[in-house]
Amino acid sequence: MLKSFFFSFILGSIPFGYIIGRLKNIDIQTKGSGNIGATNIHRVLGYQYGLIVLFLDTLKGAVPCLLLAKVFHSSQLPLVTEQAICGSLAIIGHIWSPFLKFKGGKGVATSLGAFIVLSPLGVAFSFAIFLITVFFTRYISLGSILAAIGFPIWVYLLKSPKSIFIASIVIATITMLKHKKNIKRLLLKEENKWRL
Repeated sequence: MLKSFFFSFILGSIPFGYIIGRLKNIDIQTKGSGNIGATNIHRVLGYQYGLIVLFLDTLKGAVPCLLLAKVFHSSQLPLVTEQAICGSLAIIGHIWSPFLKFKGGKGVATSLGAFIVLSPLGVAFSFAIFLITVFFTRYISLGSILAAIGFPIWVYLLKSPKSIFIASIVIATITMLKHKKNIKRLLLKEENKWRL
C-alpha cells in the first residue's frame, strides 16, 4: 500500500513539460505563463509538443490507478480506495513536484488521466463542459475551472464510491486554487485566449 502511494507521487512528480522544454534549450518556467503544462507548452513550442505533454501528463495520472494500485494492493483498503488515493497523489505530485522545488503545473491533464480510470462517465460529462466552454470563449482556463467545479457533482449524481467522491472534491478544490491568477485575469478580461 505505502509503495503504491510513494510510486504514484513520484510518477506524478515527473515534470514532462519542463523536461521537453529543456530538450529544446528552453526553461518553460520563464516563458509564456511559466506553467509546465500542455497549454503553455503549446503556446511556446507548438501544438505538437503540447500534445506530447498532454498525453504524458494524462498517462501519469492513469497509470497509478490502473497499475500501481493493483500491483501493490493491500487488503487493508478496498482497491477502489487505494486507486483513488494513488490517483490523487499523482496529481499532487504534478502540482508540487520535488524535482522543481515543489512547484509544478495545475494538475488538469493528470487529473483527467486519474479520473478517466476512476469515473469515466463523470469525466465525459466534465469534458463536454470543457469543450463547450473553450469552443464559445476560447479560454482554456475557464473550461478547466468549470469542468473541475462540475466533476464532483457528476461523481455524486452517478453514485460513485465515497472514496472517489472525496478525491474529486479535494482535487477540484486544489484545481480552483491553482487557477486563482487565471480567475483574476478572467475577471479583468486579461486572460490569453487559445489559438491554434
